Amino acid sequence: MLLAALPASARNVDLPRPAHAVIGVEDRHLQAAYWIDKLAQPQHALLDAAGVAAQNRQMVQADRHVHDLDALPATLTRDQVREWLVPLSAPPTRTLYDLQGREVSKARLASFADNAAIARVADTTTARYGLVVHRADLRTFPTRERVFSSRGDTDIDRFQESALFPGTPVVIAYTSADGDWYFVVSPLYAAWIEKRFVGEGARDTVLGYGRGGPALVVTGATARTVYNPEEPGLSELQLDMGVRVPLRTDWPADAPVNGQHPYTAYVVQLPVRRDDGALALLPALLPRTADVASDYLPLTPANVLRQGFKFLGERYGWGHSYNTRDCSGFVSEVYRSMGITLPRNTSAQAVSPALERVGFDASTTHEQRLAVLRTLQVGDLVYIPGHVMMVIGHDNGTTYTIHDTTGITYRGTDGAPVRARLNSVAVTPLEPLMFNSEQPTVDRITAIQRIRPQGAP
Repeated sequence: MLLAALPASARNVDLPRPAHAVIGVEDRHLQAAYWIDKLAQPQHALLDAAGVAAQNRQMVQADRHVHDLDALPATLTRDQVREWLVPLSAPPTRTLYDLQGREVSKARLASFADNAAIARVADTTTARYGLVVHRADLRTFPTRERVFSSRGDTDIDRFQESALFPGTPVVIAYTSADGDWYFVVSPLYAAWIEKRFVGEGARDTVLGYGRGGPALVVTGATARTVYNPEEPGLSELQLDMGVRVPLRTDWPADAPVNGQHPYTAYVVQLPVRRDDGALALLPALLPRTADVASDYLPLTPANVLRQGFKFLGERYGWGHSYNTRDCSGFVSEVYRSMGITLPRNTSAQAVSPALERVGFDASTTHEQRLAVLRTLQVGDLVYIPGHVMMVIGHDNGTTYTIHDTTGITYRGTDGAPVRARLNSVAVTPLEPLMFNSEQPTVDRITAIQRIRPQGAP
């Protein structure tokens, strides 16, 4: 049952729109309702709750990129910690640039690796546990310094790996030399996080947070707790799509929460880091206007479309930077709002053995690829090197997708390549796109991944 206010897409708003400069896109293509209306069974459940649970169990069991924190041992060996650390935080050898376009010196790069202190990993480490208390970056090295592959291109920080949301459980595997960073293992990624964003607690408390009992799932692009001056860690806290938080149904109806009467809001329980680093679970208020649900949404084509279009126009953020998300984060959060777990990165998603995969190789002809595209359904994920697009339907024989992208290339009316720098969640046709100035994107598709019952057409 949805608990959200009426979404903007359902209101009667008729505002002027600029002419579209993206090939094949008209106003109707930017409305989820247009694609929903084209479906014969938009509310048909692709997987029921039991099917979603089985899919997630398969993901944990079969995909090495997904970490089962419950199964990690209480004592971590040196080899295990180094297996996480070394591929990520080995000294960089390529040329990198800072925000001012200056080459980052070898000495400076070495200092980042020195702070990671891989050589100092002990023979054994006692696993510690924590909950993320604020949306926080995951980094390649224990540093906030941003670095780039070329001068002037400052959108893609090469030390940005991902981000974690409030309530995410982590295993603390290591601490940086300066003591300000933790190397953590989360369910979907292992990397460095500033320790000020992690509250350390008992294993059962951390791993049990949000499991069972009444809860709210964020079904909007984001939701924010109400402002309060009494508990700053819980004031205007951003919760992204798919985040699940415990609902305090036992809260006394007349008891204030951080100085505010709760009757106009939901009382939820959120993690906070105390001054000594310890975890506390405290009440906070989510306004009743927040786009939330009492459980994960049913996995239906209509919900896939509605959820995807809630991000339309959001700025592209490599590795979840800019407080937004990137292409793989976009599809992950859409599916997470329906309870489905996906690996973090496109490279892992595209090869996951836990999904219904259709693979392509160099022997797959252009015509064979086009034939497969004609069979794609809403929610199918299309992978090319470094990118993923989500299918939203077909129109006039063309496949349309929604994806979080830096930009697209296609041929103009004169046959010359046209580059549209989109930097957002956008709707585009698939067949006209060019991977580069010579090669169609269709010819670079590596895989299609489908979240549907095994063996379904």
